[in-house]
Amino acid sequence: MSDQEEDFATMFEASVKARQFKRGEPVEGTIVAIGPKVALVNIGGKGEAELDVAELKDHEGDIEVSVGDRISAMVVSTTRGIVLSRKGVRNAATQRELEDAYRSGMAVEGKVVQEVKGGYEVRIARGPSTGSGSPRAESRGERAFCPLSQIDIVRTTDTAVHVGKTYAFNVIEYKNGGKDVVVSRRKQLEAEQAMHAAEARKAIVAGAAITGRVVSVPNFGAFVDLGGGIQGLLHVSEMSWTRVSNPNEVVAPGDQVTVRVLRVDEATGKISLGLKQLQEDPWTTAASKFPLGQVRTGKVARIADFGVFVELDPGFTGLLPSPETGVDRGGDLRKAFPIGSDVEVVVLEVDQDARRIRLSKKAVAEQREQAELREYTERQDATPAQSVGSMADKLRDALKGR
Repeated sequence: MSDQEEDFATMFEASVKARQFKRGEPVEGTIVAIGPKVALVNIGGKGEAELDVAELKDHEGDIEVSVGDRISAMVVSTTRGIVLSRKGVRNAATQRELEDAYRSGMAVEGKVVQEVKGGYEVRIARGPSTGSGSPRAESRGERAFCPLSQIDIVRTTDTAVHVGKTYAFNVIEYKNGGKDVVVSRRKQLEAEQAMHAAEARKAIVAGAAITGRVVSVPNFGAFVDLGGGIQGLLHVSEMSWTRVSNPNEVVAPGDQVTVRVLRVDEATGKISLGLKQLQEDPWTTAASKFPLGQVRTGKVARIADFGVFVELDPGFTGLLPSPETGVDRGGDLRKAFPIGSDVEVVVLEVDQDARRIRLSKKAVAEQREQAELREYTERQDATPAQSVGSMADKLRDALKGR
């Protein structure tokens, strides 16, 4: 027998001679030895109590305590020495921790186990602290419910993304002795945001490029969290150099986006953001892309009282003024230019600074008439030469016949 085994046997024998304890009595003690099957716990007196090592293991089968750790237990037998159990006492300790966390507002760690109706099942840790002031998360911990609205600050399209994750939670409801526990991660995130708000605001200045998270997408744009709970508006007109009719086609809640800070209104706290400002401006090449006098085919984008807007290329829409449409005054432009139909136009003017292109439908017909006239003139110029040649050939043939 080894010296270690002898020492353990000696301590075990001494535990039999321990002072009297009553069955069912709760006790606290210090672990003094851990053997293959039993551990010895000093609960006062001359000897040590024994405890099944299985009750010291976590769900993965690893012993979760060490020699010198204090534990709570209950006396379950005094027939041959003192035998302890952590069952019941351990759960009660966890419930006390949850109740304390509920009353004090202290954060606890929990693992999101699965989705349930209206939210998630969360297992709150039991056992020693992780060092952050919240208990360690285990799959065998106390069960709690987290409503869907309380799992995050923003609602994500994929609700399963949180399953399997370990987060810090606040206990917002504690009822029926711990049987009904409701937790919130949102409360914890909002508290963290408030702490970082002042620092985050220092970085939010006009011209700065900041990475944030899309919180919501109404029909006029998107609200972006820039940090510390501070939100800015990314208007739909600032999302792209091309026309955007639905902002959901560009961003979605939960997306990480880098935006440019356009304006900060110190009086109201409103922050205007831009996304297209971080992209190359296509209008810098508009003049070379659309030479004056060029005939191009575009698509009718929309009709106004003063003319027709024609999309020449993505991001480039020109105006076909009413006098240049070829439609008589008082005529129906909508009938002459159905939305989405193709139309040939001539580029009359390109103003890069004003981002305007002026077009003409009448000029297409005029150019065609001029081209036909040139072709006819060239044909007429060539006809006399051909006639003289023909007459010479006939004269030559006649002389040969004599």
